[in-house]
Amino acid sequence: MEMPKIYVNPPRSEWPALTARCTRQEEEIGERVAAILAEVRTGGDAALRRIVRRIEGYVPETFEVTRERRAEAAKAVSPQLQAALEQAKANIEAFHRAQLPAQVEVETMPGVRCVQRAVAIGRAGLYIPGGKAPLFSTVLMLALPARIAGCREVILCTPCGRDGRIAPEILYAADLCGVDRVFALGGAQAVAAMAYGTESIPRVDKIFGPGNRYVTKAKQLVGANDVAVDLPAGPSEVLVLADDEASPAFAAADLLSQAEHGGDSQAVLVCPSVEFARDTQRAVGEQLLQLRRGETIREALRQSRIVVLDSREKMIGFANAYAPEHLIISMRDAWDGAAQITAAGSVFIGPWSPESAGDYASGTNHTLPTGGWARAYSGVNTDSFLRKITYQELSRKGLATLSPTVIAMAEAEGLGAHAAAVRVR
Repeated sequence: MEMPKIYVNPPRSEWPALTARCTRQEEEIGERVAAILAEVRTGGDAALRRIVRRIEGYVPETFEVTRERRAEAAKAVSPQLQAALEQAKANIEAFHRAQLPAQVEVETMPGVRCVQRAVAIGRAGLYIPGGKAPLFSTVLMLALPARIAGCREVILCTPCGRDGRIAPEILYAADLCGVDRVFALGGAQAVAAMAYGTESIPRVDKIFGPGNRYVTKAKQLVGANDVAVDLPAGPSEVLVLADDEASPAFAAADLLSQAEHGGDSQAVLVCPSVEFARDTQRAVGEQLLQLRRGETIREALRQSRIVVLDSREKMIGFANAYAPEHLIISMRDAWDGAAQITAAGSVFIGPWSPESAGDYASGTNHTLPTGGWARAYSGVNTDSFLRKITYQELSRKGLATLSPTVIAMAEAEGLGAHAAAVRVR
């Protein structure tokens, strides 16, 4: 059985290799995605149909899901799951509504007033992974902050099955969260449709959502030239920091819960002893026998690892070097350790805070930067759906007071017309 390999006190010179993510077929994926984007950009709906038939072997009768079919979906969702989604919705709304920024208004000097206001983007495009595990929870994570921010229109793309139907849980969640339009379309071609617009799918102002490496590459390419995107959110990952007081069974469960996302996922344990590492390996093997997605998990475990480091300082340093999407801190004085973390998407504190809680219902967002991008990106939040516009108003006296400063700076830069625009007043 495949188990994460144990590395004992690797020198810092080896950390870059140990913090690397899966990059198999990266060049090939880039070429395929670029071809799909070009085809959709010039061919619209006809190109989408050709691509879907070529990749999936079938094509839905229409891409857009009717209101009637969306309403039918509620009948296929159990009352227990409906209640769970309602509770998750309440928690996510509470946390994301608290993030709404206040207007900033400052008189920087007498007669000079500066204002900053948050304005929602117009049309948000949400990508929801489907396939073997349709992530209806991601609908809540994206659609709720979009609505809280005040986006004028929210559209959603997600893969459908061979019968042309979308998982009813996704459609129910879309209605629960106020999504305007839903399209049965996945993969890089869905990203292309939202980036460029087709006859049936409108062009959006910004694309949100996680996906596989094809979706992530498509977002990177369209984000360079064509449309705003949220963040690099590709194959999922977790890093668990555990000391010898932690539970190997808990650590194993956290590694496995991450590994079941997909074969490209990565789960990393950082701990202070070989004994804890081996106990966790054994617990992984025992728990894996009880799980349904065993083949997927085993593939992810092949590129996962356990790193043994002999000091708390090194453990935290490794976590910052890895910059994980999810970071679980199961150590003494966990909040003190968290204060030293400088790069992570979302942090889970203590033994009773599994990543699953944040994935579904604690209230934080689960759309997070992967691949080390947590060094530079935040996870999705209400701010992600807003733009900040600044305003300034100067009185006549205010301009007169400020004019020597502006004129001196403009002339020093050789921009005489800038200086003249002040003098003429």
